[in-house]
Amino acid sequence: MISQKFLMGRGREQLSSEERDAIEYSVAEVRILPSRTPIVRADTRVHVSALLIEGFAARYVHSYSGQQQMTGLHLPGDFVDLHSVQLKRLDHDIVTIGAAKVAIYDHRELIKIGEKFPRLADRFWFSTLLDGAIHRQWTFQLGRSGSEKRIAHLFCELYTRLEMVGLTIDGTFALPLTQQDLAEAAGLTAVHVNRVLRDLREGAILAVKSKTAHVLDFTKLAKIAEFDPAYLYRSS
Repeated sequence: MISQKFLMGRGREQLSSEERDAIEYSVAEVRILPSRTPIVRADTRVHVSALLIEGFAARYVHSYSGQQQMTGLHLPGDFVDLHSVQLKRLDHDIVTIGAAKVAIYDHRELIKIGEKFPRLADRFWFSTLLDGAIHRQWTFQLGRSGSEKRIAHLFCELYTRLEMVGLTIDGTFALPLTQQDLAEAAGLTAVHVNRVLRDLREGAILAVKSKTAHVLDFTKLAKIAEFDPAYLYRSS
């Protein structure tokens, strides 16, 4: 059973019972995946898409020399590869960060759902557009922001997105990302990330410990990040 709050719209709207059933009963299988398991590999033809139910997943682009860059994070409620319905293959890997649970949908079923339920087709389209908006924000942060601002912005985004699907409690949320993961997301070294997190902790703004993040002062964190959640389209 997929929780209602994770079904399409990333926390934005309720589905009708018919729409919810269409999503529920079209699941081909549910997979429990260990940490660091590829969901999709680059340049591999795919015929299914995955809805993330539990855990995190990351997008990675690799160079021929073996370097890699994290280019996005997916959280519960996200279709991690919905664009593959049209593209048929991806130009990047999608890998679990921590243990994860995903619901698998055959592309043909997703197309049928979209044809039968136009509002769901709109939400599918919205989801891919939202991925693009988030990606543009990441690109801007990597190109124009300093280290503290990058980390602050990343945590503001994670907190806001998780709050939208009910996965924050009193400013805290599960964080399976290691400092190396944070470094790859922010284009920094793990040593640099450690220093930034220490400064934020000493400033009573953010504390990260034992795979848990605690936003102690979101207002201050957002000020450092110059965070504007408009790109997350919370009211759409």
